[in-house]
Amino acid sequence: MVALTACTAKAPLSLEIVRSEMARNPEASYIDGQEGNLKWNYTTGLELKAMLDAAPEVTLNYVDAWYDAIIDSTGNIFKYRKENFSLDHICPGRTLFQLYDITGKEKYRAAMDTLYAQLWEQPRTPEGGFWHKRIYPDQMWLDGLYMAEPFYAEYTVRYVTDSLERAENFQDIAYQFSLVFDATFDTETGLLRHAWDSSREMFWSDEVTGQSAHAWGRAMGWYAMALVDVIEIMPSGEEHDELVRLLNRVFDPLPLYADAQTGMWYQVLDRPYEEGNYLEATCSAMFTYALLKGTRLGVLEGFTQEDAVTRYDELLDTFVRRNADGLIDLESCCEVAGLGGKQNRAGDYDYYINEPVRSNDPKGIGPLIWAALEIEQL
Repeated sequence: MVALTACTAKAPLSLEIVRSEMARNPEASYIDGQEGNLKWNYTTGLELKAMLDAAPEVTLNYVDAWYDAIIDSTGNIFKYRKENFSLDHICPGRTLFQLYDITGKEKYRAAMDTLYAQLWEQPRTPEGGFWHKRIYPDQMWLDGLYMAEPFYAEYTVRYVTDSLERAENFQDIAYQFSLVFDATFDTETGLLRHAWDSSREMFWSDEVTGQSAHAWGRAMGWYAMALVDVIEIMPSGEEHDELVRLLNRVFDPLPLYADAQTGMWYQVLDRPYEEGNYLEATCSAMFTYALLKGTRLGVLEGFTQEDAVTRYDELLDTFVRRNADGLIDLESCCEVAGLGGKQNRAGDYDYYINEPVRSNDPKGIGPLIWAALEIEQL
């Protein structure tokens, strides 16, 4: 393995990553281990959007083949069930905006309409927050803000023409961000805990706050990416200003929890340097992308473009390598983490540090591509 820097990339790094992923994965279902089986999942959708953003002239057929196969001629999504009310199932719909623009396939617009309809019926906590999934009643996870809100915002901007509905949607989007921020905020660290149970009934939730036990790196990374993406989409106004305020509150404490030597962030964000904890690539790529985009948009206080570029260089130095085949690898990615469920995931420290670690996880590859694209715009 050879460490990669921006100077040693053979082409724009975003394109090198895209080509590496296409070489590793003969078609898109291989990106997240489905190996020819169709599954409507946020992980594949996330990476395909990044690939299409980076190089549509190279990736269009690759990306479109997956969506064309998984969405039938009437817009039905293979094995999608609205009644599961999974916010994860909204996320892969983001790529459809671009595909519809490029291909004009009406079935893609129909699929987007279906996903928007889910949001209208999504169960909510008594406070008005979207449940993460039907199987997680009264729970908001930071992950869910990325899964739902960028799609919600872009659909509203593009397709909602009724002025009252548009205004209510923008208010709702900002409220989802504000509610989960306040509910997961850790007063001791200034970080956000992974999740919140409004009912305080889950075994992993604090009986007073309803919060889970730790600030998990990728959960805050999802939230930070959701903020910068929605800030870019949402029209100016009170809701836009609220999202900018929240983004700055997210980034205020983050430098304090970065590793002093590498500048990168840990799997368990609120326990840096603790035994067993490790520098984790997906959250580090997410924070770096959000920092780059936030400084480009001019909405982050206390950070310069130079600061963001430095973090990007540190991201490459720490996690990105060229392997013996000449392909780009992203190392040290947490494969999965959650709470409750069939696995009875407690969300304690030992749980997070013992989940599987892999290379080239799509949850890291997508943000890495977007970070590279931000650099390539400079």
